[in-house]
Amino acid sequence: MTESSAETIWYDFQTIEAKWQKTWDSEKTHGVTEDADKEKYYVLEMFPYPSGRIHMGHVRNYTIGDVVARYKRMRGYNVLHPMGWDAFGLPAENAAIKNNTHPAKWTYRNIDYMRNQLKQLGFSYDWDREIATCHEKYYRWEQLLFLQMYQKGLVYQKITKVNWCDSCQTVLANEQVIEGACWRCDMDVELREMSGWFFKITEYAEELLEDLDLLHGWPEKVVTMQRNWIGKSTGLQCDFQVAGMDEAIAIFTTRPDTIFGATFLSIAPEHPLLPRLIDNTDTAAQVSNFAEGIIQEKKKANYEEEQEKKGLFTGRYCINPFNGEKIPIYVANFVLMEYGTGAVMAVPAHDQRDFEFARKYGLEIRPVVIPEDSQLYPENMKEASIVPGILHNSGNFDGMYSEDAQTAIIEHARKEGFGTAETTYRLRDWGISRQRYWGAPIPIIYCDSCGIQPVPEEQLPVILPEDNETKDGICSPLHLRESFQITTCPTCSGPAKRETDTMDTFVESSWYFARYTCPRFEKAPLDKEKTSYWLGVDQYIGGVEHAILHLLYSRFFTKVLRDLGYLNISEPFTKLLTQGMVIKDGAKMSKSKGNVVDPQDLVATYGADTVRLFSLFAAPPEKDLEWSSQGVEGASRFLNRLYRFIEANLETLQARGQVSHDYQGRSKDLHRKCHQTIRKVTQDIEASFHFNTAISAVMELFNAVSSMRMEKDKLDDAVVQETIDTILLLLAPMVPHFTAEMWKRCANHNDIEQMNWPDFDEDAAKEDLLTIVVQVNGKVRSRIEVVAGVEDEDVKSMALGDEKIKKFIANKSIRKVIVVKNKLVNIVV
Repeated sequence: MTESSAETIWYDFQTIEAKWQKTWDSEKTHGVTEDADKEKYYVLEMFPYPSGRIHMGHVRNYTIGDVVARYKRMRGYNVLHPMGWDAFGLPAENAAIKNNTHPAKWTYRNIDYMRNQLKQLGFSYDWDREIATCHEKYYRWEQLLFLQMYQKGLVYQKITKVNWCDSCQTVLANEQVIEGACWRCDMDVELREMSGWFFKITEYAEELLEDLDLLHGWPEKVVTMQRNWIGKSTGLQCDFQVAGMDEAIAIFTTRPDTIFGATFLSIAPEHPLLPRLIDNTDTAAQVSNFAEGIIQEKKKANYEEEQEKKGLFTGRYCINPFNGEKIPIYVANFVLMEYGTGAVMAVPAHDQRDFEFARKYGLEIRPVVIPEDSQLYPENMKEASIVPGILHNSGNFDGMYSEDAQTAIIEHARKEGFGTAETTYRLRDWGISRQRYWGAPIPIIYCDSCGIQPVPEEQLPVILPEDNETKDGICSPLHLRESFQITTCPTCSGPAKRETDTMDTFVESSWYFARYTCPRFEKAPLDKEKTSYWLGVDQYIGGVEHAILHLLYSRFFTKVLRDLGYLNISEPFTKLLTQGMVIKDGAKMSKSKGNVVDPQDLVATYGADTVRLFSLFAAPPEKDLEWSSQGVEGASRFLNRLYRFIEANLETLQARGQVSHDYQGRSKDLHRKCHQTIRKVTQDIEASFHFNTAISAVMELFNAVSSMRMEKDKLDDAVVQETIDTILLLLAPMVPHFTAEMWKRCANHNDIEQMNWPDFDEDAAKEDLLTIVVQVNGKVRSRIEVVAGVEDEDVKSMALGDEKIKKFIANKSIRKVIVVKNKLVNIVV
């Protein structure tokens, strides 16, 4: 057969992949149970929302996780690798509305389709553990957890200003408002007063912050994002009395040592006291309009960009309790109602933001903390001085160092009764009430006689009605369904009404990883025996876009479940990998940009293994993957080259000779390369999941055996067998169908799924070394060891760099360096 005709032979990926998928499915190859004699490994990719079709981002994410799962199985671990569906929430409801169907029907149909897609890609999930969060057997336990948290005081109801998305017709948590817009539909969000249910995540703020130090396996970027979101600050909280009113404004500052330098006070435009401050003032309308304008601007602002400082005098003054000075009150755009008290004492001399504001509006700049051995003159200051120093113009605290003064000033405020030491957090309690239909009902009953009543446990689940009741073509939310609302009070048996809000879908995704350990357990949300074996998740994989919302909520829920007695752990995910995006034409793949590549088409054209191989080879997992059709074709060509080599050498490969440890010549070289490749691939996977460099090493090994065979080099059959076996084993986690089939073709008795990961022999991987004599002017001065076959220039450099030789050539002119290959180097000076 000619080389050109051989190139036309392609392996039948459709038949091979269908065969092995059927085998794995029927034999439940990847099912798993607890085994006390084996070390467990729990690998999990963030589960998808059932949108209808998987995209290349899914393929990349799940392929990474699948390689880890398969690799760890080959290393002898008892591997849990489950899959399920984040099925409740607005996306499914909105898509169902758009397609004129019921959310439940839409969701379950999509789940069936996407499950089949995932199976076609050969992902090694334990499908017996599959969960869908919209199923009553899942959310009944979520409702129980709600009630148990309610009993512990971790759930409460209050009327508050909430983020309302009119497009989605629901409330959003603070974390779900991105630059003033809804995180789902990107429409502007408005503030409304509404009653809602909250999880008291702030109860765990300090532990959530402290335990970030335990997350050594998380990207530092994600840890920093969470630390900043929790936002701990310690300092002084005190009241500034409003002049001429029986009102006080509470402020919080982390720099109490600068309080004598306060020359104005700034409040947020949403501050509840603002309407009373401007009531009956000449500027009331102007200030009110200004404040409303700031609120609207904040919604649309890009917080990564520096905003122009803007403010307006309210017409009111307040009194600094430390020196009795009357200072003006401004409403300003840089003060956040959700952080601290919503009011800030402004010290222009020692805060850059206040400095810029004071310069803009002509307000006094008064230095009160002077750096040692220097002076500060307001008229000469180009920027605020934020360094510590000695207090000045600060009453009885003059002459004190900043750090000492902070403690003394807080103690003075405490004794005088107008201030205290406080610790504040940026983190706010998690509002979970949603006003849409497709979610888990909140298990609360309202009775006119008995008040708020939790649904008794024996009456759970409160089932979401899945009838076709609609309003304007939309599945009616629960507050429009009288049949759902009407019930009886569990205390007095009188008429009562059910809560009509549903839970934020992030509640479901905050504990699903734990339910995977016991998905069919009927006695409680979790089986502690199983959670104790499997948790925490050893490797979690997903996008960095979930760095705050999902990961923070999951950490909170884990601590709550621990305190409720269900778990023995405090952190859910030991290691976290945030994979990069899939990029095409310079932008993230998305329907709106028209640059989507359908993985289903790729699987049909090239096969699942080629798609998997490309997604692993194109970039390290933490980096963005740039789409390349040439890259896909290259992955396909490699698998087909390997296929043709195996087919051409089947007689040799099926002979199953004994591996030798005494190879000579080219056989020894190939044996060495084989073990070097095992070492390289193992290290690349273990250290950083750099599958791209691991695959590259395997390709180099194949090129070596292929070229040696083509050049008619005399190779022992056993070393060819060893090399191909090694290639198939190293590729098995990455291209599982192809390697399973080729392994059997090579007359191996066991399935490749049953094989262990190959061990490398350190001695076999070592290069042959030669001892080279190094002379200076013909006299032996040293000896060096070099790898056999090393280039003469490299030998020359090693000789000149030898420490012994340096003594003999120091301060001398080198006339020439003579290299006698594999024997000596003579340096003439």
